[in-house]
Amino acid sequence: MQNLYTEVTTLDRRCVTNYALSEELMMEHAATALEYAVRSHTTTGGRVLIVCGSGNNGADGLALARLLYPDYALNVHLPFGASSPLCQLQRERLEKLGVKFSAIEEGYDTIVDAMFGSGLNRPLGPTAIDVLERLNALNGYKIACDIPSGLYASGTLEQYTFKADLTVTMGALKRSLYSDAAKEVIGTVTVANLGVARSSYETPSSWQLADESDLSLPTRTRTSTHKGSYGHLAVICGEKIGASVLAGSAALRFGTGLVSLISNENVAIPYELMQSHSLPATATAIALGMGLGEEFCDDELSRLLDNAHPMILDADIFYHPLFLSLLKRQNVVLTPHPKEFAHILKVCGMADIDVATLQNDRFGYAERFCSAYPHAVLVLKGSNVIIARHGTFVINPHGTVALAKGGSGDVLGGLIGALLAQGYDPFEAALNASLAHTLAVKNTLINNYALTPLDIIERISTL
Repeated sequence: MQNLYTEVTTLDRRCVTNYALSEELMMEHAATALEYAVRSHTTTGGRVLIVCGSGNNGADGLALARLLYPDYALNVHLPFGASSPLCQLQRERLEKLGVKFSAIEEGYDTIVDAMFGSGLNRPLGPTAIDVLERLNALNGYKIACDIPSGLYASGTLEQYTFKADLTVTMGALKRSLYSDAAKEVIGTVTVANLGVARSSYETPSSWQLADESDLSLPTRTRTSTHKGSYGHLAVICGEKIGASVLAGSAALRFGTGLVSLISNENVAIPYELMQSHSLPATATAIALGMGLGEEFCDDELSRLLDNAHPMILDADIFYHPLFLSLLKRQNVVLTPHPKEFAHILKVCGMADIDVATLQNDRFGYAERFCSAYPHAVLVLKGSNVIIARHGTFVINPHGTVALAKGGSGDVLGGLIGALLAQGYDPFEAALNASLAHTLAVKNTLINNYALTPLDIIERISTL
């Protein structure tokens, strides 16, 4: 796990106070990290454009230009002048070297955006929009200093946000880099050391980023066991039988010893899944909502759910009259997509918003929900999945567009249900299932448009 922060100014000041580092020294380390990025992707003598803002983000870019001179054909563009003291100092140093400031041209090998970074706090003006539009139209390897210009701390984007191939973020990871919208513009992200190790620079954070290495698979280590040792997941089978079959098949693939589909009538299902018209006495967890429709009346569902089993809730159940009572249960995991989460916020009396409004503040609404329902685990689906329980928030950034396919969410529900059935803590079940879901297809050779839910289930076995 890596810490995420809404802002790092506090961390910078802590370095000045605790370690006697100066802003200028930290800036030199920032420039050195940018220098390494440029030299790693651009051969000596190549053409490099560095566009600098008037504050300290721009000063990082000016310091970078000084470090690159005279090994590269530099074009330094300073559209707003220099306003901060450090930006003025770095400009003076560059001028003393003889580097000239010039307009944006064509034909660059590398383009560096050092305009605004994480300091952007107001809408872009006409000059900035014009510059960013021109930068995005240029060919060449694009590097953002700290965060791409046009990306706000909330994670929302301006229309002309710089589209980076690489973001060199300063000191620590910013949460804004991992909004759904930001995935389009950040490219690969690296963290620049500012003079002390990250372990010294950072402080504890309630928001974290999941690494691939955080996945803990339900590998079986005991030798004297039987199928009942690994839990029994009951999947409530509704109108759309396929959704339940996908969830059940995913659960069986992810280590559950037994899976039963609970239905009113006999339905055709794979041979490895069991079928029942009532909740099995050996059930250890319940998956509810995938393709549920109106197959069960309220009384039937109430009888099936009259127990204390851990539960994964998805899809149709969020619109069911029983949802609010289910939300009060202990050991419950919710897996809504944004439209469903907006509905949940409404029925819970927390907000009446559309999906666009939710997506503009995914982090904030996740925090509000988890504060109101501290016992529940939220898995807010999206390009970057948020897995949250009161006081603990993890972003899984490993999803790809290949997962944007009907049935993918049913597979995720089955994976979570599998771990719940095996006795995992609900938060750990949600986190590990989400990681397995995304990592199973991250490096697949299947074209991203062609992946099916069955492919995801098959690849779970290769993790």
